[in-house]
Amino acid sequence: MTQAPTYDVCAVGNAIVDVLAPCDPAFLTAQGLTPGSMQLVDAQQSAALYAAMAPGVEASGGSAGNTVAGIGSFGGRAAYIGKVADDQLGGVFSHDIRAAGVAFDTAPMTDVATGVCMINVTPDGQRTMCTFLGAANQLSAADIDADLIGASAIVYLEGYLFDPAPARAAFEAAAAAAHAAGRKVAITLSDTFVVARWRAELLAFIEASADIVLANEGELAALFENEDFDQAAAHLGRIVETAAVTRGAAGSVVFGNSGAERVAVAAVPVARVVDTTGAGDQYAAGFLLGLARGLSLEDAGKLGSLAAAEVIAHWGPRPMTSLEGLAKEAGLRLQ
Repeated sequence: MTQAPTYDVCAVGNAIVDVLAPCDPAFLTAQGLTPGSMQLVDAQQSAALYAAMAPGVEASGGSAGNTVAGIGSFGGRAAYIGKVADDQLGGVFSHDIRAAGVAFDTAPMTDVATGVCMINVTPDGQRTMCTFLGAANQLSAADIDADLIGASAIVYLEGYLFDPAPARAAFEAAAAAAHAAGRKVAITLSDTFVVARWRAELLAFIEASADIVLANEGELAALFENEDFDQAAAHLGRIVETAAVTRGAAGSVVFGNSGAERVAVAAVPVARVVDTTGAGDQYAAGFLLGLARGLSLEDAGKLGSLAAAEVIAHWGPRPMTSLEGLAKEAGLRLQ
């Protein structure tokens, strides 16, 4: 019999500090940036873009880091594996994630700077990201704590880490540790460009190692080329136990029992969209916590929609209002 988990979710991801600033579309054009995309930059490009940006707000980020911070806001139990440096931004990241109630004990690096992501947000709330990975890019299988993963109901893997080979090896190690302990493996596709670069490899990993997949509409289309949304969503639902596909204001579609169950979940209305940074990350927080606590697919999706709505109503990728309190107000039980 599998022992009761200590943690609901243990996430493996890029430990990044975000710098968010407003911009107009002309700024993106001038910088040669594709609106709504995420691209990797080197230290020199990062510094040049930072100098050109409008005054910004610094906030601890990283996709999976945002997700476990959201789980903490729900009152859930979360842990995190990711690399920062022993520098100022690394200290900020470590403080923030622990303050969110997340266990974080990965040893810091001393020879590489902490990763940073410049996020330019246009008036419609769309974010365009340029990321210098720094220490985050150095995650390897040696950083995977098999005991920690074995003590977590779900291990959650951030798709952005599929780019560097050592991090992909870390994914394999994390998935093996989870399954050896009778736990579930979840992965988020993270970005259409990541999917385009590694489509065959991602599909192979998903089919061999993933129990749960999270994606947005664009990522789904990139994964299953030449299929319309309904075909692609059904395809994803068949190859994993559970899947959730987010569609912005159109809500999400959730699949269970290897595609036998399909549930449409409405988005939670928002008076004004301020910044979509972190929307998918917070949806994942609610959805994964719901699965870890044994909620129905519909209620897990509703928790995800609730968290996404909270985060897009303000600047920054992490909740500013207690998600646990919002869940109670909405009549959603976490136990």
